[in-house]
Amino acid sequence: MQRLFSGIQPTGIPQLGNYLGAIRNWVALQRDHECIFCLVDMHAITTWQEPATLRQQTLAQTAVLLASGIDVERHILFNQSAVSAHARLGWIFNCVARLGWLNRMTQFKDKAGKDREKHSAGLYVYPDLMAADILAYKATVVPVGDDQKQHLELTNDIAQKFNHDYGTEFFPQVEALIPPQGARIMSLRDGGKKMSKSDPSAQSRIEMTDDADAIASKIRRAKTDSEPLPSEEAGLENRPEARNLVTIYATLSGRTVAQVLSEFGGQGFGPFKEALTAVLVGTVAPIAAETERLLREPGFLCDTLRAGASRARTIAEPIVSEAEALIGFLK
Repeated sequence: MQRLFSGIQPTGIPQLGNYLGAIRNWVALQRDHECIFCLVDMHAITTWQEPATLRQQTLAQTAVLLASGIDVERHILFNQSAVSAHARLGWIFNCVARLGWLNRMTQFKDKAGKDREKHSAGLYVYPDLMAADILAYKATVVPVGDDQKQHLELTNDIAQKFNHDYGTEFFPQVEALIPPQGARIMSLRDGGKKMSKSDPSAQSRIEMTDDADAIASKIRRAKTDSEPLPSEEAGLENRPEARNLVTIYATLSGRTVAQVLSEFGGQGFGPFKEALTAVLVGTVAPIAAETERLLREPGFLCDTLRAGASRARTIAEPIVSEAEALIGFLK
């Protein structure tokens, strides 16, 4: 089986967009891949984090992943900072990557905006660390959304340049796995913005710890427009909030947008929101309940991460040590 690596930042409460765009996909990919799943706490501190909160949210993210179906008996789950190979290879890749490559990274420009001089150097070079996360395990498959494809291209550029510079075929090329429909879930308050756990308004997102009452309340208040739902997909053009809700329903129910509209087209949002609430509660509420149970066992969660880190080190340490030897580090 191909080795797959994927990471998620342990900041904020995981929300529906994280679940549909990454976590649910991770669970499915476990069937056919050797999976290494990582809570990328080193990436998280590219912007300042309150230490106690970061620790708590790392445990909360672990609980959500376990509750969602990540199998830590067959696969590996750990926090990035517990495996030093990531930082060591990340520094090597800082020296391999070119400034021109990093200057082209659009996500840094989007995050830093006009105040780029005030942001951390870590935010600028974190694509190099992302490359190290993957290549420390010689993973060949990485599930990514559209906003991360550029970083995966950079990973392959770094691997190719390392191999060229040191006359070797040491690091493999990495293949992107683009998730199916539902990878981009938008805010419940603004259909033009991606759903985010960092949005100031909790009403903008469904959190994976929400109970049935919270979900129902958020969907009732979700922004829509005054027109009924269309019967065909073309009718969703220029209606971002309607498209978002229909996409969520289609993704959760395993149907196409066209199939959803064939059932609800011509109706107002009232009946549709009731149906959407029911399918959301059916998906999220069991995960929320199991997450709550796991969070009452922090010792178990810590032990799970420690065991995962030990298994991750077993794979990464020989690879990164050999990379260090290739560049001339004396052991």
